[in-house]
Amino acid sequence: MQYIQLENILFTGRQKIQWDEVEKYLKTFLGANYAVKEYGDVLHINALFADEYSKSQYTKRLRGSLAKVKANMVPILPQLIENATNRRWLENKSIKHANSASRGWYRYDTYFSVPVQAENESDSRRNFYVATLVVRINDQGLFLYDVINIKKEASKPREL
Repeated sequence: MQYIQLENILFTGRQKIQWDEVEKYLKTFLGANYAVKEYGDVLHINALFADEYSKSQYTKRLRGSLAKVKANMVPILPQLIENATNRRWLENKSIKHANSASRGWYRYDTYFSVPVQAENESDSRRNFYVATLVVRINDQGLFLYDVINIKKEASKPREL
């Protein structure tokens, strides 16, 4: 397991994330393909991903620092995909996704860190997170669908 380091905070503020701006940034990845090193799975990025990432029920429920983290992890998505681990398959049980996830779903865990600079701290520190990549499986391949279950790790991350 490797923690990918996010260096630049693009979307500031914790109260109101401009998800339309996040979606625009996500569209720069359209048509890209990234391989998960551990499994050799190639994940495709399409327009459904940009829409789901910025407008999903999970995203709408996010508040505070976790919303800011999800918005700002976009630039490191390629590295998060490449270093994903713990792949597991889930059956598609939703009629809504009968075609787009006709062969089910994969979920992968991915790990990253975000810089933190408090006003009264002279040195910056990092917060460590784990998140779940949600991937649709169909006859055309594997498609990144969303990033969910973003959770802050303990102050001392696993196996650094």
